[in-house]
Formats: sequence, C-alpha cells, structure tokens
Amino acid sequence: MSSQLNVDTIVDKAGSSGPSLPNTTTIKMGNTSTYVSDGGAVTQNTVQSLVKCWVQFDGTASGAAARDSFNVGSMTDSSTGNYVVTFTNNMSNDDFAAPTGGQDTTQRSDVHQSFEGQSTSTITLFHFEGNSAVDCNRYATVVAGDLA
Repeated sequence: MSSQLNVDTIVDKAGSSGPSLPNTTTIKMGNTSTYVSDGGAVTQNTVQSLVKCWVQFDGTASGAAARDSFNVGSMTDSSTGNYVVTFTNNMSNDDFAAPTGGQDTTQRSDVHQSFEGQSTSTITLFHFEGNSAVDCNRYATVVAGDLA
C-alpha cells in the first residue's frame, strides 16, 4: 500500500517556516524526487530538470563582468569575442547542453554565438559578427546537465 503525505508548509524542527527560515536551514531533496505536470499526466525528475549554471555578462567590460549568475566561480575574457566561464561546482561530464545568446551588438544580421570548448569545469563561449569575433555587450548562457 502506498502512502501520501499532504502538508501546507514544511518547517524546521523549531517550527520556523517560509521566508523567516534561517540561512542555515536546509531541506534536502533526493535525486529520485519527481513533480507532476500541471495537467497531471506527466512526471519529471525534479533534480535533473534544474538548470545547473547560468550567467549574463558584459563581454565589452574588462574580464567579461558578470551582471548576474548562478554556479559561476569566475569569468575570463580570453580574447575579442572569446569568454571562458568557470563553474563553482563541476559538471559530472562534458556532455551538458549550453544554449547561448547575445544582444546589443552593432550588427543585426549574420550574428551568431557558440559554445565550443567544454569540460567538467568550464565552458568557452564565442560571439561572431560575420566571420569576425567581436565583443558583445549582453551575452548569456544556461547550462543543463548533471553536477558531479
């Protein structure tokens, strides 16, 4: 017989809940945790569905300054239009997906971005206009895969 637990709020042992939880309170979720789709027809592994890293940065700034990020340890501006993102927590392999995009460029056609060098600890991003690598004012990438 299976059981079901229905609760309105999860609290720590002291009875604290919600936004008042201290930063030291941790609720752990196992990799086998699933959620049910809005329509109730599909379940999905919660942990595998989470984005593991993302960054939005200014590629024209010294050092490719991150405007905001998650799981990014550092950024390196390797050369014109070439950036390296180093993860805080490594990926389990180098087979992750990392769609990238840029905007606020001086050219609106024949523009493309790509990720070319990837390892468990870094991803290398490129921004091109035509056949030339150029710095991009607003560049972003999202990494989906498994953490080590």
